[in-house]
Amino acid sequence: MKIFIAGGTGFVGGHVVRALLERGHQLTLLVHRRGRKQAGVEQVEGDITSPESFAGAVAGCDALINLVGIIREFPGRGISFERLHVQATANMVAAAVDAGVPRYLQMSALGTRPEAVSQYHRTKFLAEETVRASGLAWTIFRPSLIYGPQDAFVNMLADQLRLSPVFPVIGNGRYRLQPIHADDVARCFALALEMPETAGGCYELCGSDRLTFVELLDAVAAAMGRKAPLKPLMPLPLIRPLVRLLQRLPGFPITLDQLQMLLEESICDGGWREQFGVPPRDFRRSIGEYLRG
Repeated sequence: MKIFIAGGTGFVGGHVVRALLERGHQLTLLVHRRGRKQAGVEQVEGDITSPESFAGAVAGCDALINLVGIIREFPGRGISFERLHVQATANMVAAAVDAGVPRYLQMSALGTRPEAVSQYHRTKFLAEETVRASGLAWTIFRPSLIYGPQDAFVNMLADQLRLSPVFPVIGNGRYRLQPIHADDVARCFALALEMPETAGGCYELCGSDRLTFVELLDAVAAAMGRKAPLKPLMPLPLIRPLVRLLQRLPGFPITLDQLQMLLEESICDGGWREQFGVPPRDFRRSIGEYLRG
């Protein structure tokens, strides 16, 4: 198949590109600037928020994949949930419809719903609604926290643990996460293209390990060959005003949106495994592969 991908140069995108190439597909990546050449991959310079910059490259494709998403807004730089979730998806869907591309895959997020508190989840849902109304043969994936060698979250925790044996924990630390490896997510995207029965499906993706935040911290420390850190608890009534005050600073590590999503948990029933036949990778073993040492 000839596949057009937006967001293919990011963390998850690299895994998806590799999975698709392994299955013999021909890829066209939307990029801001051309990089190193790769067999089976064509690069098209453009911007997902400017449909005229990539519409021509969509013609003749068999499928479109939208992996574009942000976890934090920087309005002063034009980086907003509305622009990169809602508008970007509308542009991709319109390009697919105009070019007569029949298949469309969308990256969303676990917890996405219309009544969500976080703007991240609300805009992800609006993007999903655009996809659902498109008339295309679409498939939506809602992954939990995605981890892997180049991830942001697990590596951020590891960096903090390298600096100090003390890791302050927001709230009670009992909110749960069910991380999924980027390779598992990528395989689901690749398999969906070969499974017509997944058209019209929205799949929640999560790993097999359901961990509280405290347990996840200890797992990261163990993977690094370190003792479990001291974890003083930081009461939410004190943390929320502090985050509200400092979240606009680029270097501040968390926003109210991210805090809300952390406290809501990110878990699912794992029903996707039966559909795709992909046994999820073990979290502790997998992070040990890239955090050890």
